[in-house]
Amino acid sequence: MRAALSAQTLQAAWLAGTAGTGPVTDLGKPSSESLQPDLIRVSVPVVCERGQFTAVMSVDSAGLLNGLRLAPPACEPWAAPSYAVPGAFEERDVTVGAGALAAAGTVTVPHGDGPWPGVVLLSGGGPFDRDATSGPNKPLKDLAWGLASRGVAVLRHDKVTFTHAAEVAAADDFTMTREYVPYAVAAVRLLQEEPCVDSARVFVAGHSMGGKVAPRVAETEPSVAGVVILAGDAEPLHRTAVRVVGHLAALDPGPHSEAVLAEITRQAATVETALCPRTPREDLPFGLPASYWLDLRSYDPVATAAALDKPLLILQGGRDYQVTVEHDLSLWQEGLTGRPDVTIQIHPADDHLFFAGAGPSTPAGYMAPQHVDAAVITDIAAWLDCRLQREPCKRAETPQADQIT
Repeated sequence: MRAALSAQTLQAAWLAGTAGTGPVTDLGKPSSESLQPDLIRVSVPVVCERGQFTAVMSVDSAGLLNGLRLAPPACEPWAAPSYAVPGAFEERDVTVGAGALAAAGTVTVPHGDGPWPGVVLLSGGGPFDRDATSGPNKPLKDLAWGLASRGVAVLRHDKVTFTHAAEVAAADDFTMTREYVPYAVAAVRLLQEEPCVDSARVFVAGHSMGGKVAPRVAETEPSVAGVVILAGDAEPLHRTAVRVVGHLAALDPGPHSEAVLAEITRQAATVETALCPRTPREDLPFGLPASYWLDLRSYDPVATAAALDKPLLILQGGRDYQVTVEHDLSLWQEGLTGRPDVTIQIHPADDHLFFAGAGPSTPAGYMAPQHVDAAVITDIAAWLDCRLQREPCKRAETPQADQIT
């Protein structure tokens, strides 16, 4: 939890969640249930002055020592995906940005003289490291190693919210633009300076919120050759939050889920109709400041992308319940209609992290060790190759995918 959620954000969420119940006065008897091997869910009744709720946490039981203390969560070590060829490239660390809020990153460069095309990877919303680590999985590392194995130089970096969580949480003027754009622009310029990289063919590829903000990066840095959007959300985030929380509440119905849904609905309504620079964090989703939501509310990623004179590749998972074909991809399709340099590809079996599977996607599905769908690597590499050849992009045969161009 500490790697994914700052203390300040947790505090803001806790205060918002208990605003109606008042201070805690008592704790009930905990109960537990097994979710999967080495993972148990513990529920603790919490009694407050004006009501009660249940605190729920999933616990790595393999980390329990003598029943008294917790060791760091035990995850299976990440292993290279089958489509990666580690001997085909080399990696080294770099610093992205300057000053007190600089972030660390990794450049992955194919062996050989090149000149190689380059891609800067941007992870989704939240305090992600350069690999977008999610439990045992590292989807951005999958992308970097998969693309480097196919002759593409890649730069990925830790987010400022990961490296400098306390400083960011204390800033009341923090925005999505400040979270992403200066670092993405710096990363593009770093990659362009690589001797074996073709500086005229450096692209930006963003996942989830990174995909949402990628058009703004290309708008800010004109040298960006094109944009890849992987599960980029186009629907306003406060509306998405209500939809996603409602989806999760339906999977685990009960008073607690209903209370969480009611709270996020109230906060989203504040963003929609009553947001101003002085709106308190506790009245807003995720404990983010009013400045963040004002920036988000004023940003139209589809219109920004439509105004770019650059090729775009948009990839979407068919099983994604966070960014969906219905709510988000439809907006990209509508706003970019008639653009011959826009390619949209759907992978029906993939979830939000582009992990292939079957049946409805759930948060638990992200925790099983797996890798980004090989077809996604193929799609991006083939699209980049088309940019090199300056010809219409014809998709490589991948039986799990659909294409709309």
